[in-house]
Amino acid sequence: MTDLTQKTSEDEAICERIADAEERMQSRTLDWAKINTGSWNRAGLDQLAPKLADAFSALDASIKLDPSQPFEKVNAKGEAEDFETGPIIRVTSRPEAPVQIVMSGHYDTVFPDGTFTEITDLGDGRMNGPGLADMKGGLSVMLGALEAFEAGPFKEKIGYQIVVSPDEEIGNFASSPALKQAAQSGAMIGMTYEPCMETGAMSGGRKGSAVFDVVLHGRSAHAGRAKEDGRSALEAAAHMVVDLEALNNRREGVSFNVGAIEGGGAVNIVPDLAVVRFGARAPDADAAQWATWEVERIFREAKARDGISGHLHGGFYRPPKPRNEAQQAIFSAVADTGKALGLDLEFVDTGGVCEGNNIFAAGVPNVDTLGVMGGRIHSNEEYVVMSSFVERACLSGLLLNRLADGRMDAKKIKALME
Repeated sequence: MTDLTQKTSEDEAICERIADAEERMQSRTLDWAKINTGSWNRAGLDQLAPKLADAFSALDASIKLDPSQPFEKVNAKGEAEDFETGPIIRVTSRPEAPVQIVMSGHYDTVFPDGTFTEITDLGDGRMNGPGLADMKGGLSVMLGALEAFEAGPFKEKIGYQIVVSPDEEIGNFASSPALKQAAQSGAMIGMTYEPCMETGAMSGGRKGSAVFDVVLHGRSAHAGRAKEDGRSALEAAAHMVVDLEALNNRREGVSFNVGAIEGGGAVNIVPDLAVVRFGARAPDADAAQWATWEVERIFREAKARDGISGHLHGGFYRPPKPRNEAQQAIFSAVADTGKALGLDLEFVDTGGVCEGNNIFAAGVPNVDTLGVMGGRIHSNEEYVVMSSFVERACLSGLLLNRLADGRMDAKKIKALME
């Protein structure tokens, strides 16, 4: 790869086109954020998906709204039921171009319908609102960069497949096959538009992530007259929670977090049902296997309690995304490209996960925090730095230019994965 720290005349031109589109990138993000797209809000997802498809129709690409396949969800009664989320947005352009990219993002948020509905100007160049950073702003940056790139002279050099998913915040259980298929259709480089960190830093290595649901059944009884006849599923769940949390710090880089215990009711009834929902993170495949074995052991011990039965759901749905030679090569290229914009980018390893994990597992090196700068994501204090729309879209625009004109050798980077 040649010197990436300098801008060419076309680099200057693409940034000018992006700067001219600043208001459009910002305003459509605000409009999208007004529609609640909590991961379980099917109606909201269905409402926003065609609006996103219409926005992406500005590209020289074919667009499809693919119905998602149902996936298993354990309800509060401990029953496995199918849930069908919103459509998967698929965008395909120039599949015969010499450089192929897979791009991804999501339009669901962590906020259920009826929660965190206001968009507020914080008055210091920041806007507060649901999904502005994570990641409706990222989708707008992706689109803005591609619009500017396709208005330039290198358009025919790059083809891409984009997957915009409705279920990233709950694990991409419906959309993971689409991500894998897009990544394995000749893609050399992956670009994902999660927000960068509050400091402007980007994600380096990522841990793998698991979600588990454990359903425990006991035996109900009158808590006053016949307590001894009952078998408390909540008591068994409580012991299990203590044992799970005790696994923290047992193995380097592995963490567990119990998010909820559901079950029980009136205090005069021995509870016969409990659902324990928890997650785990692990830095590599061996650690993920250890974590899984420990969960299975604790579950067996819970079932061994007198009168307790149950079933276990879930596992590691996102494999770890460690740094390797290919990842280091793309990180270095992005950092050097950032210098051309006066940015001093660093890549920080994180326990967070995203669609970049899926794309890496499919064999494609990728950078996965190309979206807007913001902070306090997953809380009602989530904000986006408004000036970052142009800054981060320019970064993507320059990366596209370098991939197209050969300053970044996509084939060489991809070969490092093999």
